[in-house]
Amino acid sequence: MDILKKLSGHIRRKGLRATLAKIRRMYIFSHRQLLWMERDLVSPVPPHNLKPYPPLRVMKITADNASAFTRYFGDRVGVMAELASEGHTGHMHVDEHGDAVAFIWGTPRDYFDRHYYGCRFPVKPGEFFEFGGEMTRAYWGSELSVDVQVRLWKAMAVKGCSKVVDVCDSSNIPALKLHLRMGYTEQQRITHIYTLFGRWRFYRETRYSGSRLTALRKTSRPPVPATAV
Repeated sequence: MDILKKLSGHIRRKGLRATLAKIRRMYIFSHRQLLWMERDLVSPVPPHNLKPYPPLRVMKITADNASAFTRYFGDRVGVMAELASEGHTGHMHVDEHGDAVAFIWGTPRDYFDRHYYGCRFPVKPGEFFEFGGEMTRAYWGSELSVDVQVRLWKAMAVKGCSKVVDVCDSSNIPALKLHLRMGYTEQQRITHIYTLFGRWRFYRETRYSGSRLTALRKTSRPPVPATAV
């Protein structure tokens, strides 16, 4: 009964066609394209017009303080502790109540993502792989999206890294725009993830020429001065 209620609710909100498309992706076949992006760690962040945010405390994520994710990211507490135990570098931004409102991870070695994509992302010497960045809705559109990354870049530069690489789902337009705003460039390669009947996954990598993000490189409002890294 609950399933029928959720289904009818989704149809009312998104329409029948969108609902059927989601069912197909979840239970029959889906194809995700992850675009590889990169940037150096010394060039300043391009001008932006993001809003300011209240003061937050930055903490390194450990297995012992992962409980700070309980309020806003309750389903990730175990994952956060696990990633910290594996030696990855994670930062969380904590509000005045001690609750994590944003987080991000980086690792200078090959990263096997068993929690989400289910594949391995190779990392070359001098690079680090950035992953798992997220913040609560209250901070969307704020400068926190810049600061959370810049702080991680500085920490990884101290560890000897000179470049950050990551992947972004080609269907995630807000995330792609964020990458462009932060000065990332395309590596012109794609990791494809095919999922059959919601169970079996297959992977391959392809390359392309030119840019797939040209249409997203427009600014809608006057920017503010660049942020130094």
